[in-house]
Amino acid sequence: MTHPDFILIKNGLIIDPANGREAVGELAVAHGKIVPALTPEQEAQACIIDATGKVVSPGLVDLNAHIYQPGKTARETFASGTAAAAAGGFTTIVCTPDEKICIDNAGTVRLVKELIDADACVTVLPAGNITLGGKGESLAPIGALKKAGCVAITDSVGGLVNNEIMRCALDYSKMFDVAVFDHCQDSSMTATGVMHMGAEALHLGLRGLPRAAEDIVVSSDILLCESTSSRLHLQHISSGRSVELIRDAKKLGTKITAEVSPQHLFLTDKDIGDYDTNKKINPPLREESDRRALIAGLKDGTIDAISSDHSPRTPTEKDCEFDYAPFGVISLETALAVSLEALYHCGEMTLPQVLEKLTVAPAKILGIPAGTLSNGADADIMIFDPNEEWIPEADSLKSNSRNCAVLGRKLRGRVVTTVCKGKIVFRT
Repeated sequence: MTHPDFILIKNGLIIDPANGREAVGELAVAHGKIVPALTPEQEAQACIIDATGKVVSPGLVDLNAHIYQPGKTARETFASGTAAAAAGGFTTIVCTPDEKICIDNAGTVRLVKELIDADACVTVLPAGNITLGGKGESLAPIGALKKAGCVAITDSVGGLVNNEIMRCALDYSKMFDVAVFDHCQDSSMTATGVMHMGAEALHLGLRGLPRAAEDIVVSSDILLCESTSSRLHLQHISSGRSVELIRDAKKLGTKITAEVSPQHLFLTDKDIGDYDTNKKINPPLREESDRRALIAGLKDGTIDAISSDHSPRTPTEKDCEFDYAPFGVISLETALAVSLEALYHCGEMTLPQVLEKLTVAPAKILGIPAGTLSNGADADIMIFDPNEEWIPEADSLKSNSRNCAVLGRKLRGRVVTTVCKGKIVFRT
């Protein structure tokens, strides 16, 4: 990829939700920063990008992506994962720990950052574990994790069910000014389930995961958040009842934020009818009523952001009976298009509203200066055609893994150029 000192993007529809900007115009970049204009001398040296008929927006910001390095690099590495992110328009991603990849000490954070510096083509921010080994038994050294560079703490896939430990984590998070992310799931209720508990699971003969497993933890998280006056972020909400609980909590002033994945906005448990293991995800695809509630929650601000929940699994891991396949779906490359299909192309939200949920909203949750095209900001830019039709195919994906829930499905909305800190990291 090219790394010009100067870039001039012309004739595109510039949409910058952070500043309320929506107009055709030019966007100038000098030495990695957005500037009001280039001098004639700079323009003569600039890389000119004609964005006629395209949308120019801030690069997307993701709160929840799993990268399996160090560890299970057959699933994903920082090189492959960030290449996928760039192809999807993401310029900043939070790398969260997994059940096999723990980030619970400063030494591991430093190792992860070294790998990021060596291989990543977009900005990657590490999140650490709340508890040692992600086991939910004793707190990890939160202050040391923050000092080493973690932007958040989370036990991610397993969730944290011990309420006393969560209370202590929330108290410490205020002391060290680090975000607490929670995967809301009572694991005692989900140990044997493989899809949403409902009529479709009964029809397919598969064991179900009940909504209550999520709703119970959302309820307890809200109460703990209120009692500690801390801020808490709830990951990949999937239940309509959880949306109601979060809405009521926000009305009372609780410092809580929430995200939803694109796949939960677009697909339901009925899409599992062919036993497609690429649609086996956690939390599971739920019913149409839940999907509608999630969209309503996005529209009224109950749910703050859209995040990929990118969870790579190799073809070998997914090539088995549905019962035995691991949970997980890759979505960095398709998140924008799936979000547009679920929200924009069907008239639920405007383009600026959708982009706000993918850019400045997640940046605000993290407290980082991203998701904006303000003068002086890092030149993190996405150029995309919201109407271009394309079909995700396994062989065309940048990720090491192929477990995409929308393979072979026609989508509208495709990224053509991604710029991260002034470097062109993806271009068709």
